Amino acid sequence: MTGNVWFITGGSDGFGRAIALEALKRGDKVVATSRNLARMADLAAAGALTLALDVTADDATIQAALRKAIDAYGPITHCLNSAGYAIQGTIEELSAKEVADQFATNVLGTLNVTRNVLPIMRPRRRGVIANFGSLWSWGGGPGLGPYVGTKWAVSGLTESLDAEVRALGLAAVVIEAGYFRTGIAAGNRVTAARRLAAEYAGLALPAGAQGALEGRQPGDPAKGARVIVDALTRSGAAAGRDIPPRLVLGRDALRFIRDKLTATQRLLSEWEDVIVSTDYDDIA
Repeated sequence: MTGNVWFITGGSDGFGRAIALEALKRGDKVVATSRNLARMADLAAAGALTLALDVTADDATIQAALRKAIDAYGPITHCLNSAGYAIQGTIEELSAKEVADQFATNVLGTLNVTRNVLPIMRPRRRGVIANFGSLWSWGGGPGLGPYVGTKWAVSGLTESLDAEVRALGLAAVVIEAGYFRTGIAAGNRVTAARRLAAEYAGLALPAGAQGALEGRQPGDPAKGARVIVDALTRSGAAAGRDIPPRLVLGRDALRFIRDKLTATQRLLSEWEDVIVSTDYDDIA
């Protein structure tokens, strides 16, 4: 039996569920939360404490869920923010509410839980907060604007959080995964209510291709969950390594990020004379 206590949002499917099962298999204590309690029956049967929680709720509601976790298992050592979904549609098609709802869950929900778990972890100088970015934290694509925006935001927020808490004995890591067969592409994708199919018919929308990719993604969620738990507990494949501020998963994500870095370096080189021309003349 380990001393790890996990508090996981979005535990009903995707990586949240896979990581919960992996942690339970290792003898860790797991509190899995979701808006839909019934969809976590298998986790409860496997030994997890399951709680209904909407990450867009107020602080008092989130604190009550955290208190139930502590009352059951003691202080939380690992907080995994995996609640989220993707909305598909071009920028013009999406309504203000659809965009606001996307950010409310993926970004503000992550922040809501993080702000409330930090006062639990900080006094003990022990804890890991892991948030889900994506390979889309590194690039954009048509039909993915708000979703990509949330993933860029989560990666930036997590990297900033890690800079704030690392000296306090805590760590924050953003998980930037490629395409995995978690069922998320089919189950957690919402299409914009207003469609402009005629005007945007010529675009190759990655979000649409994602649906066609369902069942053929290169990533194995069981392997991904194993690596994530290893990395966050500094065990197995991550034994002897520090917890990284960014954890990239999948060959496709590695290729995507490397291509982005190469393209960005090329852009900086091509525009360097213009970039530096805006400084005062006495600045070296």
